[in-house]
Formats: sequence, structure tokens, C-alpha cells
Amino acid sequence: SASTEDNRRHGLSQFLVDMKTPGITCRPVLHPNNNYEFNEVTFDDALLPHDNLLGEADMAWKQATSELAYERSGSERFLETIQVLFELIDFIGQSPDVREAEGLGRLVAQLHTLRRMSISVAGMLHGGKEPVLEASVVKDLGTVWEQALPAVARDLAAFVDRDPGNRVQFEEILAQNITIAPKLTIQGGTTEILRGIVARGLGLR
Repeated sequence: SASTEDNRRHGLSQFLVDMKTPGITCRPVLHPNNNYEFNEVTFDDALLPHDNLLGEADMAWKQATSELAYERSGSERFLETIQVLFELIDFIGQSPDVREAEGLGRLVAQLHTLRRMSISVAGMLHGGKEPVLEASVVKDLGTVWEQALPAVARDLAAFVDRDPGNRVQFEEILAQNITIAPKLTIQGGTTEILRGIVARGLGLR
């Protein structure tokens, strides 16, 4: 976006950017496992042609907030670590004890609730509404859930005495997801940003 007025939320325009444009530098932000999905991008006197304008001039804030409902409410926003849950269910097996059954039941119930919320927002979008507030709630709850899932699964599996081969597979999947968990409440809008949107929508700020 590019600002054309003093007010930080007005006078902004969106552009499609060719990342090979002179003056643009892109540096990867590494995860603990040395992979990356984020980049630090800097613009140093980079010039963009007017034809790259996306939508209307000075309407970026309205365009961006309208887009958020589509971006933030999909089930992919809380399923990035779902393989951990599948592996945990296989690892615990068909005869869980009370602690294991309660833990699995709680995780599955939370997942079902998130799915229903996501479907509800999809229905609003299909009906021509702009449920930015509702979508922010879905993403906030969803990303917190998927971020916590590996740690919860690790605790549930700590005292499970099952097939050692299954434990190796479970622990490999668990380790992979623990390393990506920190990014989940950052990408697509941080938890703090989302809760600010919700608070503003409820008239609390």
C-alpha cells in the first residue's frame, strides 16, 4: 500500500508488485527448522507503474478489510497441525484410558466447533455480507488452537504405553509441528491485531 494522506487509514492504495523491481530486497525469516515461509521485504526508492494499481486509488484500507473475511475464516487457518491429532488418535488406539479419552474428546469437540464457525462465516459471505468481525474470531480461536495442539498432544501421549514403532512415527510428526507452531499466531494477522479488530467491532476501543 502507498499513503497519500496524513491519516494512516486513509489515502492508501494497493499495488501488484513485481518482486524483481529494482529497489526491492527480500530476505527470508527462518523458522527453528531452517525452513521459511515469511520474508522481510524492503522498498528503497522502488518505483511502480500506475497500471499496477489494484482496485481503486485511496481505497486500500476498505479493500483490505473486505478481503480479510475471505482470508481469515477458512478451515485451512486452523488445520496446519491437524496431522498431529490424527497421529495421536492412531497412537492411543482403540482402548484409551479415561485421561486419554477426555483429552481426545476435548480436542475433537474444539475442532468441530471451529469447523461450524468457519461454515457459518462462509454462509455469510455467500449471502453477500462482510463478516470481518466473525472471521477474525474464527482465525483467533483457530490459530491459538492449532498452535497449542502439538503441546497438548505431547502431554496426552507422555504416559501412553503402546507400540514403540507407532511412538517413533508420532514423535517425528510432533517434532515437525512443534517447530512451526510459533508462526501460526503471526501469519495472516497476529493474535493481537485480530483481538483489536474484535474489540473495535464490539465498541470496546
